[in-house]
Amino acid sequence: MNDRNTFLNALVGAVVTVVTVSFIPFSPVAGGLVSGYLEGGETEDALKVGALSGVLALVPAVLLFVVIGNIAFALIAGGTTAPGAVGGIGLFVLFAAFAFFLLYVVMLSAVGGWVGLYLKNELGT
Repeated sequence: MNDRNTFLNALVGAVVTVVTVSFIPFSPVAGGLVSGYLEGGETEDALKVGALSGVLALVPAVLLFVVIGNIAFALIAGGTTAPGAVGGIGLFVLFAAFAFFLLYVVMLSAVGGWVGLYLKNELGT
């Protein structure tokens, strides 16, 4: 009988990632580990729930990123609009940083999901 709830397990892992991000290095691994442990199943299931956990953990980070970015832009620009070239470079840097952060969190969460499944299988629960 398959009574797993993938979204709920991923949400629990995302909460672990968000809560532990300030004091645990590589916290996406911890969140993925929890979600993979809860999910069980096959390796593919653990990788999927870990990656989903990482995507869900990014939601508050993206919201915070946008708010801080808007405040920083307002302070730097001094209430005026930046020239087109500077704005374009800043936008490129913003997207590059977001892409790196996305890969970092999602990949580490997927690895954590795999480790969580491994621990579940080794502990026999």
